[in-house]
Amino acid sequence: MSEMKPDSVETEERLLEKEQDVPVEDDDKAYEERKAARQERRRREKRKRRNRRIVGGILVAAVAAIGVGVGFYGEELQTFFKEQQVKISQLTASNKKETAEDTKKAEATEKEETKETEQTSAKVEETPAPEDNQETMTKEEKKIYKRAKLYSQQYNYDKAIKVLKESSYYETNSRFQHAVEVYQKKKDSCVSWPIDQVTHVFYHTLIADTSKAFDGDYKAADYDQVMTTIDEFNKITQSMYDKGYVMVNIYDLAKVDENGNMSAGEILLPPGKVPFVLSQDDVCYYHYMDGDGFATKLVVDENGKIRNEYVNDDGSVSVGDYDMVPLIDRFVEEHPDFSYRGAKGIVALTGYNGILGYRTDISYETRPDDLDQNKVDWLNSHPDFNLDTEREEAKKVAQAMKEEGWVFASHTWGHLNVSQISLERLQADTQKFKENVDPLIGGTDIIIFAFGADLTGVEDYSGDKFEYLKSQGYNYYCNVDSSKYYVQLRDRYFRMGRRNLDGYRMYYNPDLLADLFDASSVFDSARPVPVPPMGQN
Repeated sequence: MSEMKPDSVETEERLLEKEQDVPVEDDDKAYEERKAARQERRRREKRKRRNRRIVGGILVAAVAAIGVGVGFYGEELQTFFKEQQVKISQLTASNKKETAEDTKKAEATEKEETKETEQTSAKVEETPAPEDNQETMTKEEKKIYKRAKLYSQQYNYDKAIKVLKESSYYETNSRFQHAVEVYQKKKDSCVSWPIDQVTHVFYHTLIADTSKAFDGDYKAADYDQVMTTIDEFNKITQSMYDKGYVMVNIYDLAKVDENGNMSAGEILLPPGKVPFVLSQDDVCYYHYMDGDGFATKLVVDENGKIRNEYVNDDGSVSVGDYDMVPLIDRFVEEHPDFSYRGAKGIVALTGYNGILGYRTDISYETRPDDLDQNKVDWLNSHPDFNLDTEREEAKKVAQAMKEEGWVFASHTWGHLNVSQISLERLQADTQKFKENVDPLIGGTDIIIFAFGADLTGVEDYSGDKFEYLKSQGYNYYCNVDSSKYYVQLRDRYFRMGRRNLDGYRMYYNPDLLADLFDASSVFDSARPVPVPPMGQN
């Protein structure tokens, strides 16, 4: 199983390279000083209000005294009393106004303090130790400190503490020591999230150019239903981040031993953070999508980052972030706390057109008589095709993705509905996946069913199809379900429902997505409406 789990070391290195200096933030002592200063301000405001009340009492007493004097001293004192009454009224009105203003200021101060307290409690970065004028960190110390900081930002406090404590600098570096104390406090504040209350969202390939995807041809309706535009995706991602959602790895929800037995995992997050699983289907860049405004493949750029290729109208190729994988990578670079211990999403692959935009299936080389026309046309336009080269390139990209925290799943080799096909066809299809895809991705024990199908209804798995897939090493099974949560952990498998964040769901069931984002503010104005109902495209 270890070969199928992500190693996020290179991810951390790349994130660390983005940080030029170690930021110095307020420490615990400074926070306490600010708190004490705020308390002193409130005490001063209370004293002012008390003094005003005393003055008001004196004025009232004076009025009473004057009233008594009027009865004894006649018209002159009565005239004086009337003059004083006017002055007292003016003073009282002024006093009320000042008191109201002071109360308003006090309430504003209270709100500000509450907000600051919440922000302080929710801070993801560690609170560094106070600067020591006699201590400067070396380049190596800064590198260690940054690594620990990244682990902390991604909620792996044990690893952050270990990195610092195992350093030869720990005993003499007060900042290291203070950071360890802070990380321990943060770890102690974390709560264990119920695995049966973790939502799973998914997308298909993202639309980069809506004018091409929604051009009115026979494919436009399907794109309108099941695809999401890049603009929509970015807004959804930001909304989920703002709401405290954090990507987690499906392997953290359930563990499997060497005998295929399953047990519950554990997700530990600070209060206010909400775990979710992310996946994307059909990351193969099918031939039928060519020219319709989608990326054409995934590549590793000169800086080692995962990017997309996109073919422009003039035939030139642009390299950029045109689909989910690089867009999430860039987002996590800016917001490392969006990822739980380096986790990204699950990439579900078929195999009949190859994977990740590379034509890796054996049929491209053997060219059987029943080769579909799309493959024939592609091969005719690529006379220099070499299967080994395609596979090596795909393998290189897949390895880079795993190092960035991505994991892979089978989507069946031929994008088949497992609820409708025979056992024999499922067996043949599975073997094609294992021969043509598994060697490129290092194998997988996750299967994400095409068409949102499943092996059974809500009842537990049983039957020949499940027994076959289990015998082939599949332990994690995902269907499509509109429920917020659908998780089933059994002794021999982990089952999880997924929620489609696409045109159909946003248009017809926006209320089902309200916990994630506001569909009305996300929905792309370039999307044709009404979105066609399922079965009518």
